[in-house]
Amino acid sequence: MKSITVEELELIEKDKAVILDIREPEEFSRGTIETAVNVPLPEVRDYMKCLEKDITVYVLCHTGDKSIDVVDTLEEEGFCAVNVKDGYRAYLRYKLSQALAEEDLAKQKTLDIERSIIKKFRKSIWRKFTKSVQEYELIKEGDKIAVCISGGKDSMLLAKLMQELKKHGKVPFEVIFLIMNPGYNEDNWKIITDNAKLLGIPLTVFESDIFDIVAGVDKSPCYLCARMRRGYLYSRAKELGCNKIALGHHFDDVIETVLMGMFYSGKFETMMPKLHSKNFEGMELIRPLYMVKESDIKAWRDYNQLHFIQCACRFTENCSICGGEQGSKRDEMKELIADLRKTSDLIEMNIFRSMHNVNLNTIIGYHKDKIEHSFLDDYDER
Repeated sequence: MKSITVEELELIEKDKAVILDIREPEEFSRGTIETAVNVPLPEVRDYMKCLEKDITVYVLCHTGDKSIDVVDTLEEEGFCAVNVKDGYRAYLRYKLSQALAEEDLAKQKTLDIERSIIKKFRKSIWRKFTKSVQEYELIKEGDKIAVCISGGKDSMLLAKLMQELKKHGKVPFEVIFLIMNPGYNEDNWKIITDNAKLLGIPLTVFESDIFDIVAGVDKSPCYLCARMRRGYLYSRAKELGCNKIALGHHFDDVIETVLMGMFYSGKFETMMPKLHSKNFEGMELIRPLYMVKESDIKAWRDYNQLHFIQCACRFTENCSICGGEQGSKRDEMKELIADLRKTSDLIEMNIFRSMHNVNLNTIIGYHKDKIEHSFLDDYDER
């Protein structure tokens, strides 16, 4: 079986070849190699009927593993097929190493990224970010905030926004950029740290063994991993003298949570813009991207030609929450909202506004803390 590195792939004449990206459409939409065609794995055999056999087909997946089988299948059918070694993940590493190779160019890139937040995306990102901070009173004078970095687009943008707010904001506060390595593989860890260098984010790193702990868990490993990571981050942030941690949840996360609660739990709940920790006294969680839409975060990422991995989890290929073969409930909500958006561009904003506009006179029942209330409690009096 023939294989090619991403560096070698950059040198081929792309008009005389087909680069076949067999990842799922959602992964493909977050970034791919120039001129690549997206044909998800289950559709490859049908696509083969449209291919000319005198053209070379370069097959790309995320890690270079699934593409091997596709190359074998193509060769059996008489095509000239080549596997892209180590897949799209290798391409991310390659592009980042290029960007960091020239120090002056890297510095200019960092400045351009910062400038884009204040200028190009001033209305869609910066103003919504500062409005969230002000409206929900997320940052107060004297705060020391740990911005929790996962390596994805949301937390990286949040880090840049917090940097800019510290530079130009009127309220003095301290900020550190906290990242935990729970056992990432070397390739993913390098992509994360290289992106941080490119963005000018000074990371405070600590290690944990969470991936090893959840490796043997069959039921909901992602849920357990997320809970454990949150606890580790709270603990480390408190050790560093922080009174708050900031997470990268955005507008879409908020309205998806509302719908998930209604559809799958039979309750109306929201993702709060800030929360007091129940387990770490004096600590608070804040979500400064609360009003920023994911589409605008993606636009910022793509405008600056940034490449982030969606999930650096060791088990990404088999993880439904992280873009594996089975969709999560949150993925279902994303699809539903996308369909509703086609009907009206007001729907998602109305879901968001509904959280701020609850009329208790029309609510059958609700509970606060452990006390339950019913409309019957004062019905006769009214």
